[in-house]
Amino acid sequence: MEKISRRNALKWMGLGVAALAFSPYVKADELARLLEEPMLPDPLHPQGPQGMPRLNYQEKEVYSGPDVIIRQIDEHTWEGNGHLMANETIYLVEGNDRALLIDAGTKIDDLDKIIAGITRKPVTLVATHVHPDHTGSAIHYFPEIWIDAADEVNVPMFMKDYKGKVNYFEDGQVFDLGGRRIEVIFTPGHTPGSVTFFEMEGDRKWGYSGDAFGSGNLLLTTNFSTLLATTTRIEAYMKRHGIEKMYPGHYMGSNPETLQRISDLKKMSAEMIEGTRKGETSGQGMMGLNGRIRDYGVNVSYRDPDGLK
Repeated sequence: MEKISRRNALKWMGLGVAALAFSPYVKADELARLLEEPMLPDPLHPQGPQGMPRLNYQEKEVYSGPDVIIRQIDEHTWEGNGHLMANETIYLVEGNDRALLIDAGTKIDDLDKIIAGITRKPVTLVATHVHPDHTGSAIHYFPEIWIDAADEVNVPMFMKDYKGKVNYFEDGQVFDLGGRRIEVIFTPGHTPGSVTFFEMEGDRKWGYSGDAFGSGNLLLTTNFSTLLATTTRIEAYMKRHGIEKMYPGHYMGSNPETLQRISDLKKMSAEMIEGTRKGETSGQGMMGLNGRIRDYGVNVSYRDPDGLK
């Protein structure tokens, strides 16, 4: 059988190099080397990373480069996929006056020039959270970035060399792009400062949620009480505003986050807190996430016992 690299083995588990990066046992130079390894075919899981759906994009491809493929969602909205961390995804949202770039991927050379080839509008970079598959090396092409202050804890590890201006969101803040308004909602759980971007005007009743709800594989670095609070709030928010779906941080073409997914995660969180649902535990686990539950088509990894709070 063809040799499988350590990096691809992690990626197929739906964790990718990001999970490796968070491990206290991996040195920075080893991570850099793994990021530069050539990709190998996946002889074990041709359907895609374990726990993730088969790639099934309906959107039209408008750009293909060595680091990212960009597809068009509608006339003024695009999504781009990298290839280093389980199809890490960026989104470009254009209004009449300005554009918002949601996340910067893992390693996309000349991302600013690529984006300028799609929109001529001034671009503001915002991040769903501070992890290396969302605030990778391409952030250095932009003079400023917006993050949530609660994710400042991750900045020394993942954004320590960034020389631009770091701005901080307010919960409920609105980016007015001109004829298109994007609201920022605090959705902690995956990280302390995860946020989701929502728009609900016209035909676009959707959000961009990063890894807040996992793209099918949620790495819960906080605890189930935090996830319960987030899913309770977002369930009510989606119902109130008629939000149909959220585009996730690892978009495969057929795995948008839905109201049902949020309700399922809410139920699972409550059951874990109450003790009526039990997880499986094993060893140290990536990022210290040694616990695991799986139901309703989603995997949740958490820290046992701290994550059970």
